[in-house]
Amino acid sequence: MLQQAGQAVRLCSLIPKNQLCAPVAQEMALVARLQSTQASPAQSAAAIERQKKKEKQMAKKAVHSKSFAQNLFRGMIEPEQAFPYPQVLNTDQFETLQMLVPIAERVMGEQNDPLKNDELETVPEDTVQSLRELGAFGLQVPEELGGVGLTNTQYARLTEIVGGNDLGVGIFIGAHQSIGFKGILLVGTPEQKEKYLPKLASGEEFAAFALTEPSSGSDAGSIKTRAELSPDGKHWILNGSKIWISNGGIAEVFTVFAKTPVKDEATGTVTEKVTAFIVERSFGGVDNGPPEKKMGIKCSNTAEVYFDNCPIPVENVLGGVGNGFKVAMAILNNGRFGMGAALSGTMRTVINKATEFATQRHQFGDRIDGYGAIQEKIARMSMIHYATESMAYMVSGTMDRGYDDYQLEAAISKIFASEAAWYVTDEGIQILGGNGYMKSMGLEKIMRDLRIFRIFEGTNDILRLFVALTGIQYAGGHLRELQKAVKDPISNFGVVLGEVSKRAKGGLGIGPGNTLADKVHPNLVDSAALVCKSVDQFGGAVEKLLIKHGKHIVNEQFLLNRLANATIDIYASTCVLSRCSKSLNEGLDSARHEEQMTKVWCGEAYTRIQQNLDILKNPVALENFKTMADISKNVCESVGPVQGNPLGL
Repeated sequence: MLQQAGQAVRLCSLIPKNQLCAPVAQEMALVARLQSTQASPAQSAAAIERQKKKEKQMAKKAVHSKSFAQNLFRGMIEPEQAFPYPQVLNTDQFETLQMLVPIAERVMGEQNDPLKNDELETVPEDTVQSLRELGAFGLQVPEELGGVGLTNTQYARLTEIVGGNDLGVGIFIGAHQSIGFKGILLVGTPEQKEKYLPKLASGEEFAAFALTEPSSGSDAGSIKTRAELSPDGKHWILNGSKIWISNGGIAEVFTVFAKTPVKDEATGTVTEKVTAFIVERSFGGVDNGPPEKKMGIKCSNTAEVYFDNCPIPVENVLGGVGNGFKVAMAILNNGRFGMGAALSGTMRTVINKATEFATQRHQFGDRIDGYGAIQEKIARMSMIHYATESMAYMVSGTMDRGYDDYQLEAAISKIFASEAAWYVTDEGIQILGGNGYMKSMGLEKIMRDLRIFRIFEGTNDILRLFVALTGIQYAGGHLRELQKAVKDPISNFGVVLGEVSKRAKGGLGIGPGNTLADKVHPNLVDSAALVCKSVDQFGGAVEKLLIKHGKHIVNEQFLLNRLANATIDIYASTCVLSRCSKSLNEGLDSARHEEQMTKVWCGEAYTRIQQNLDILKNPVALENFKTMADISKNVCESVGPVQGNPLGL
């Protein structure tokens, strides 16, 4: 046990303090370095003071999170948010949904024509009006401010219907309320909400979220858009431009992020920080370019937006001067859950079309759904859809139960759903063969629409790093606490005993056992054991990586990606276990089918998790990563393939 304690102390000393915190912040909101500063050498005293503040913050007691995903990085299962599967709708909320679902299905199924929207590259006014009458533009705005007042879970269900019909319309609606005016809803003052939300909720006016710039995509900290306070102190004067803004050409209200000078009252120094603003087109100095020509989601307006000496009243600062980073985080973390629900709807539509075709198509004398090759496709499409759907409603349920720590789970849901929907649609087209390639079937449009989901609101590559680095930072905070505790083990006996005994068990090869056995249905105990085993091994892998790489772990992106992939598989398995247990306990007609999918999913996910964790210590794989870095460097230096044509011509 003392040896384990010594190892833990050594590990703690290697865990980066400030070095880890900054990159995690960079990964948040598209690797946003929204809090970067620009100080002169004369401001070194202020820099030292800030460093002391950071160190003081880092010395605070580690905060325990209820987040299931964060605790994986400690090799621990925190079941509170995951079990039992959330049932968050009361009778009134369920009845409201019962009323809204058929109306939404009718509007999207009868009023909306996805292929026509794609051809016109806009949403016709009659469809927009039907959406207004449904209340689709203010689904989560409180009723007293003109909205429908839905919970996250209710919103997810309606989003699923839209995603199952037309992702372009989904982006039109989502860009408006999921991110466009979400900042006003989340952190706006009562006056700001009263002024803006009624017209936005009714669809009288549309909103847009303006962060991305030509020189700053994932690195949002490099934004050039600036706002300076006017001499009379009544307005901020905004200058700059934003690109690829959904609803940018039709919005009347924008949530805009710009660099502003912020004075530190304690030191007197001025630094650059990002501030969020509510900007009206009517303020003047706001213009936009023509609609962008895109691969997909064509009916969603996307345009460049320009700000030329745009005067913004000081009361239109959103969330406080210099707090743009926090506002962006609140918006993006809160809005991501809807993507999983929307893409669940997309997958359900694709599976419906694929199975309808497979059960009618005859080849070589038999229906093609009787052939093993097609059966495997349909089974895998169904399992990955089940996992996506389970995860989406797990996250919305977690939010509705009032938990604040769901950012990792929301990011995982976005990553998983966007890749799952692409896989399902690709396989669906394959099942339909040449018919799937034809425009009339609608699947080629779905595939074009889907491609953007792995890019916007945080590229999946960036979000994987966010998941891995945030989890490592959380684990590191607790290990630093242990480091302090072992210096005075008598006074901190509980901390030492708890953490060190866990490590001692791991060192002796004694796993945590099946801690989920009493959380799942008896039929799923063996599958739950695989998840528990994976979590234990995952926690050990995180510690070994930190021992080996210390603060330089932030540069090991080949490895961080594998950690993220394992995290995603563990969380997906947990979500299907929880949901399937609920179905079995309630005796649903689909329960046996769900059990089959859950068992296969957990078994195959366990294999993938082991493969990802094995790669972290496999010398051949590690050497291959170094070689691939060299290959990439060579190709980039040549600005293309290094080798010539095989014929030498």
